[in-house]
Amino acid sequence: MTHGRAPGAPGARDAARRALRGLVMAATVRIHRPDAGYALDEPGTFLGSGYFIAPSWVLTCAHVACGGEGGEVVVVYEPAPGRGMSAVSGQVAAALPEGAGRLPGNWPAPDLALVRLSEPVDHECVYLSERPAAYFGEGTVLYAGWTVVDGRLRMLDGTLTVQGTIGGWNADVQMRLGDNDLPDGVSGGPVIDPERGEVIGVLKSRSDHARGGTSTGLEQLRTLPVPAGELKSEPDDLYQAVVHAHDRYHRDRQRHPDARRHTWADVQGQLGARPGQTLSPDERVQLLGRLADLPPPASTRSLLDLLDSLQDFEAPAPLPAPRGWRDGLGALYEYARDDGALYLVLDYAVHAMTADRPFLAPSTPAAEEALWAGVWQAAQRLGPGRRSALVERRMARMTARRPAPGPAAGPRGAPAGGPEGAAAGQSSVLVEIVRRGWEPDRCDWSVFVVRSDGEATRLKEVQRVPLADLSAHLSAPLKEAFRQCDTPGRPAVLQVATEASLLALDVDEWRLGPEDERLGTQRPVVLRCSDRDQLTENGENPEYGENPEYGENPEYGETSGHGAYPGHGAYPGHGAYPGHGAYPGHGAYPAHRAYGENGDHRLDIDEERRARWRWLHAHPVTAAVLDCDDGLRKPVPPVEELRGLSHGTVPVLCRFDAHGVQGDAEGLARLVRGGFGVALWRRGYGLPETVCGEFHRGTLDQIAGPAGAHRLPEAVRDLRHRLRSGRPETFWAHGIALLYDDPHQPLPGAGDLLEAP
Repeated sequence: MTHGRAPGAPGARDAARRALRGLVMAATVRIHRPDAGYALDEPGTFLGSGYFIAPSWVLTCAHVACGGEGGEVVVVYEPAPGRGMSAVSGQVAAALPEGAGRLPGNWPAPDLALVRLSEPVDHECVYLSERPAAYFGEGTVLYAGWTVVDGRLRMLDGTLTVQGTIGGWNADVQMRLGDNDLPDGVSGGPVIDPERGEVIGVLKSRSDHARGGTSTGLEQLRTLPVPAGELKSEPDDLYQAVVHAHDRYHRDRQRHPDARRHTWADVQGQLGARPGQTLSPDERVQLLGRLADLPPPASTRSLLDLLDSLQDFEAPAPLPAPRGWRDGLGALYEYARDDGALYLVLDYAVHAMTADRPFLAPSTPAAEEALWAGVWQAAQRLGPGRRSALVERRMARMTARRPAPGPAAGPRGAPAGGPEGAAAGQSSVLVEIVRRGWEPDRCDWSVFVVRSDGEATRLKEVQRVPLADLSAHLSAPLKEAFRQCDTPGRPAVLQVATEASLLALDVDEWRLGPEDERLGTQRPVVLRCSDRDQLTENGENPEYGENPEYGENPEYGETSGHGAYPGHGAYPGHGAYPGHGAYPGHGAYPAHRAYGENGDHRLDIDEERRARWRWLHAHPVTAAVLDCDDGLRKPVPPVEELRGLSHGTVPVLCRFDAHGVQGDAEGLARLVRGGFGVALWRRGYGLPETVCGEFHRGTLDQIAGPAGAHRLPEAVRDLRHRLRSGRPETFWAHGIALLYDDPHQPLPGAGDLLEAP
């Protein structure tokens, strides 16, 4: 066996090299000044190259990214071959070394910058090596970048030879590259190990006196500033957030059942790569993805101590010191013995899953179990003695582990709410929308002010309004209603009551004026179903037959096809069927309770609906994704099966598209008919296949927690606000919608008063 690579047939390796080149070029971007506007091919605004390393994150050189104004740049990329170039704005989130831009002369090493995109877009990501580039040795590397050729911007790629290093074995070592020209513009582009099929560095500079230049190793990203305060969530540490997003992306892309394109792990397997002399590329991305589901190490010191505690590992600490789980795994590769490499890797994984945590997310216990399941499966290749040793070590370390800080009760920035929620004691605004059955593209609407004591006052009503123009017609009355209800620091909740066939209306995306915020970031926006008692078992309202669609106008559909995340459900034990809720035994209705003793189904379901609502607002809740299984679309279970779910369950729809696959709208209506007053979904127009893994993980972490469902309206508003602020860790929430329909508070006209949710 070769060191980290198994030999392959020459013809197959040539095909793998071509596939590798395609993956590299798909993720390589060019950086422009923010004044590029629509002139995407204008060389005058071109600053240099870069490449996507994680969803919504670009790595480049600091001297490239900081050539913009105020840290703002435009990233130009091609979403897929043949689709043409697209542009998205970005902001420099970090530059290394810090403060170097104020110094005269060339930017000193490591000369790296991370650019954060301002919105979610569909793009490819490179695979980053977990091995320090200084270990690369001699040989040939590949590179890619953009340059100006005959007055036009063109992609350039080629080979370079490794001719040594600059900096010896210091932390800021650079690799010397030669035997090829490096024209202006390629700085910031990727440097690739062609034998293992992974990116190892960033092109930094070209030589003034000879062909070639230098590159900076990816391990220099470990020198990003460590947060000074207590780490409370993954996004608090920029380095951990980016590398975890990278590892989850490649894990989810690899196991996505609908994927039709070669993945990096596929190509690495064709090249004969053998990470750590023992793992296949597929095994590696699965292991790194599971490690990335965990909170990061408590500190660099704790990770170094963990490595030192491994019985079969003796090696000097690499420079810069490892910070993340993937760094520790990469440190094992160079010193693992052939006869003990697998055991060493699995022992490391056991230590990681039982390590002290800086914080706990709701998904952490499930992530630990998933990692152990993977370790135990791989351990079947070991002898019985070593399998037993892994089990004993896991049990001993779990017993000795210190308790970690628990998850926060709500999102950062959300106001504290008592049992009745953040909106208790405050007036709210209600919009009722009724589609005209004989004119399905038009509706009637009313706006109410709902006082805190439940009394509803109608401000205005209008008939026969085109659905496509609804937001414009509602602008003035909504502004007046908000003026009557908002208090300083507490914008009123907007309730939108409509029939099940219109629950896809994206009211949260509406703007009441050209300079106004979107309603969903300005205030909590929740949906209510006004025809739940008229729905059949299949979710249809007989008054409207098959619920014809209400047009293709983006005013009432998702307005963009953004999204960049890998796609699958990653957390076993949080399924969608009876017995998989977080609190078994609480409120699960057996099949024989489906109907009342007198056969009156509606009375029984109304009682059940109220019981679910009370439970959700008095106990912790959990999320259950109902329409997606490891990235594969599946139908929402029938009503009777839904009624068997625990009362602590908030249903989540990952694949909802009212204008797409037949049955999506019906599935949402089934939830309403099944007695659920709280549910979450995302409008999935144009979202790529890779997005649902982060969506599953994000909804689990946002919904689960010690507080009840009363915090969800504000939690969703907070998510929308952070998403619109350009926070990549929230991009999974693009198009999110919340059903929050209190059965104890009938809509106006039902004979009872209302209260704010």
